[in-house]
Amino acid sequence: MKPKISDFGMARIFKKDEKEANTSHIVGTYGYIPPECMQKGIYFTKSNVYSFGVLLLQITSGKKTACYYGLDENLNPLEYAYELWREGKGMEFMDPTLDDTNSLCKLIRCMRTALLCVQENAIDRPSMLEVSSLLKNETVVVKIPKCLHFQQK
Repeated sequence: MKPKISDFGMARIFKKDEKEANTSHIVGTYGYIPPECMQKGIYFTKSNVYSFGVLLLQITSGKKTACYYGLDENLNPLEYAYELWREGKGMEFMDPTLDDTNSLCKLIRCMRTALLCVQENAIDRPSMLEVSSLLKNETVVVKIPKCLHFQQK
């Protein structure tokens, strides 16, 4: 048995074969809502990819999405994860109970995949099919995430 995490909350605003939808009524949990939804009320098929990336970072780190981190506590969890990953300190972001030598590469792969999912621009995010492939197949190369520079304060 393989557990699945999914959210079909946005599915009902999309018509068949539609890749984008507009809404003036934004509902969601703070920290999981992608920038394009917060700023313009636009939902893309990749909007849920963003939310999944936030969830993946939260699962692997145990950190709350509504808190700030870093030396000055001025980074949201996504920016903090990116900074640590960029500095080669990704394991500092991870939940210490998950830290063992057998999991190191898998955890960093999860982190890198999650950082791709939370790219500010929806076009830069992978599809959920690509995300699934990246998480299942260790031979698939994970792209380098672009810098995260948005603020959700």
